[in-house]
Amino acid sequence: MPSTREPSASEVPGAGKRTPVKAAVASFMGSAVEYYDFFIFGSAAALIFPHIFFPDADANASVMSLATFGFAYIARPIGAVILGHFGDRIGRQKVLMFTLVLMGASTFAIGCLPTFDQVGWLSPILLVLARLCQGLSAAGEQAGASSMTLEHAPDHRRSFFTSWTLTGTQGGQILAALIFIPVVALPDDIKYGIGWRIPFWLSAVVVLVTFFIRRSLHETPEFEEAKKNNNIAKLPLAVLLKFHWKDVLRVVLCAFIAAVSTVYGTLAISYGKNIGNMDASITLWLVVAGNIGALFTQPLFGKLADIIGRKPVFIYGAIASAVIMPFYLRSMETNNTLLQFVLSVAVFSCAYAAANAVWPSFYAEMFSSKVRFSGLAIGTQLGFLMAGFAPSIVAAMGGLEPGGWVKISLFTAAIALISAISALTARETYRVPTAQLGSTPELATK
Repeated sequence: MPSTREPSASEVPGAGKRTPVKAAVASFMGSAVEYYDFFIFGSAAALIFPHIFFPDADANASVMSLATFGFAYIARPIGAVILGHFGDRIGRQKVLMFTLVLMGASTFAIGCLPTFDQVGWLSPILLVLARLCQGLSAAGEQAGASSMTLEHAPDHRRSFFTSWTLTGTQGGQILAALIFIPVVALPDDIKYGIGWRIPFWLSAVVVLVTFFIRRSLHETPEFEEAKKNNNIAKLPLAVLLKFHWKDVLRVVLCAFIAAVSTVYGTLAISYGKNIGNMDASITLWLVVAGNIGALFTQPLFGKLADIIGRKPVFIYGAIASAVIMPFYLRSMETNNTLLQFVLSVAVFSCAYAAANAVWPSFYAEMFSSKVRFSGLAIGTQLGFLMAGFAPSIVAAMGGLEPGGWVKISLFTAAIALISAISALTARETYRVPTAQLGSTPELATK
């Protein structure tokens, strides 16, 4: 069994000071900003944007609106290459400050955009450009935060501390939903006028709080040691593709599991409103309930992965998501609100949360510190393309038509199966010391 003793500074490569709690808090807040902004956009794409950025609020407008949600995921792989390079070259902390400012600025700008009635097709074009900036930011945020937290954490608690990176996404989504719920309850003239803009403007407050927390966070001991010994890769991407291409591919396929989150948080909202005739505020409260539950379950899943390993927890999360999702979607066609809330918590807090909590450590531990930022960023962002376009793909296939819950469920099951099988091919790393991560397979626990 791994030791429960905290390593001393002299035992840590680089003798740098580890600050796991501070790193976890900074990562939590950064992810909260990212997913506050992303959930605000996703909710607006489902409920608001078809009415103000497109000429006719019909089914085609809904598909086009959901497609704007996916455009950020086009920018993510590009941002992953650029930000991954600098994250492995100049450090995690500097890149994380940049991603924070870019995300906040682009989100605030969305709240200032003119509508279709004001400037015609220029309006959705500007929306897409702002969304692309969000995607560039997001490409480096979670990879950098996960790398930073993992390298600050003690060996035997890496999964627990890195789970807070993704738990921050729940905090951001809860805050976003709580702010958006009163907006959808406003009269149409106010809601489609200034009302929808307020949540985007309020992102500036969250960004400022996170900025002051993050700017005092020190670089990780592993990166400082590599910098001191001149062991920084000049071209991290070249090293990554030469020695870790299999791990990058594995992360891409495992990251398909993130589509469960966008199906749950964006597509299901549209399905409940358009097919189940649910009140829009109720669909948002379902998301709040699931995310509140995940605030508590994700750290527990992270802790469990430090005891039994990353793979079993991740695979459980993928399979359980596929099993429960159809029951959740089907409940949206009933009038049983209690059942809807129970199943919302079950599919997100008790199923998907397992994979969501573990992937920051699971993926990051496949790479050495020399290419960890790049490997994590590129692998996840390519995989997240599936998540970004899942709502519009399934909507175009008829997922928002009566009985569409079957198509949504089959899609969810397919991506969960791909993720689970890919995870099975990975090495188990929960007992491997941080300094040996990403080394030859002989040094890793099979």
